[in-house]
Amino acid sequence: MNLELTEEQTAVRQLARDFVAREIAPHVVEWDRAESVDRSIVRKLGEVGFLGLTIDEEYGGSGGDHLTYCLVTEELGRGDSSVRGIVSVSLGLVAKTIAAWGDEEQRSQWLPGLTSGASIGCFGLTEPGTGSDAGNLTTRAVPDGGGGYVLNGTKMFITNGTWADVVLLFARTNNTPGHQGISAFLIPTDTPGLSRRTVHGKLGLRGQATAELVLEDIRVPASAMLGPEGKGFSVAMSALAKGRMSVAAGCVGIAQAALDAAVTYATEREQFGKPIARHQLVQELISDIAVDVDAARLLTWRVADLIDRGQPFATQSSQAKLFASEAAVRAANNALQVFGGYGYIDEYPVGKLLRDARVMTLYEGTSQIQKLVIGRALTGVSAF
Repeated sequence: MNLELTEEQTAVRQLARDFVAREIAPHVVEWDRAESVDRSIVRKLGEVGFLGLTIDEEYGGSGGDHLTYCLVTEELGRGDSSVRGIVSVSLGLVAKTIAAWGDEEQRSQWLPGLTSGASIGCFGLTEPGTGSDAGNLTTRAVPDGGGGYVLNGTKMFITNGTWADVVLLFARTNNTPGHQGISAFLIPTDTPGLSRRTVHGKLGLRGQATAELVLEDIRVPASAMLGPEGKGFSVAMSALAKGRMSVAAGCVGIAQAALDAAVTYATEREQFGKPIARHQLVQELISDIAVDVDAARLLTWRVADLIDRGQPFATQSSQAKLFASEAAVRAANNALQVFGGYGYIDEYPVGKLLRDARVMTLYEGTSQIQKLVIGRALTGVSAF
């Protein structure tokens, strides 16, 4: 086991740190208050190659391994989780899934735009009535008699939803109950009958474009189907297995940002005639954050290593996502405690870190769902 980064990985990590310092950090508070990041960030992410990581160069990708992808995702999460979410969804859930499941025509049609930032993707799985129970989604795709499909339904909490050029959408194509009746489709967002509504008032990730999608008699050709008919649930779960690694890496970034902020503040802030870093209980808060950061990082790196070596990784991805998301909440909460009252106003970073961290325990599988996945792997007994 060698945990030393290669020269290339170290260089890409530094590139990501410089990008965050230049393009993200100066705008974080403004974007959070406005509930919108500057859309030009998408093109900038594409120009620097971050939207093409692990995608073959023949499709406009920038290659690289999954550990490099984690390093970049961590740095983006450290800067602003709203920006990290753009990459995790458009690249991690959409582009990677097209690369894995798409035919040559679909790859050539969508990947160059997604990897360059000219286009952006969203992942249309969650519905108003089906979150964790994705196998019982109700959006339907009915054959139109001419080889295509007519789709009707509603999707909710869709990251990138109002910005996206393509939706990787999951719908029921037959009456088979449960996940066996689900298929995946690639649907351009300018398709007639598709409407989008911005979801406002979120606790965290305010700068991220989150939407409700409504499909009313949308018509798509048979070529829009991604993967075999009836295999949509497998497509979704394979995307989420890797996606959980991306979320975990973003959580490591949040926890690292909390640690950096807490250490800096504790060494500068004075109470009782000395820096608060000299108080033992403040050091306890900081040390707890540090341990959570390292443990979450190592669990996440293990997933990337397993993927790059072609080994099974789904259970380990759930373990990393579970621990890292809960650790990010603890880390941000401890950092806020170090800041005291100043941590509660948005001129200081830790309040936003806590708000952004909280949703990590909810999306791409709640902490409770991750525990059931892990439990099933250990016992062979499904709780679903």
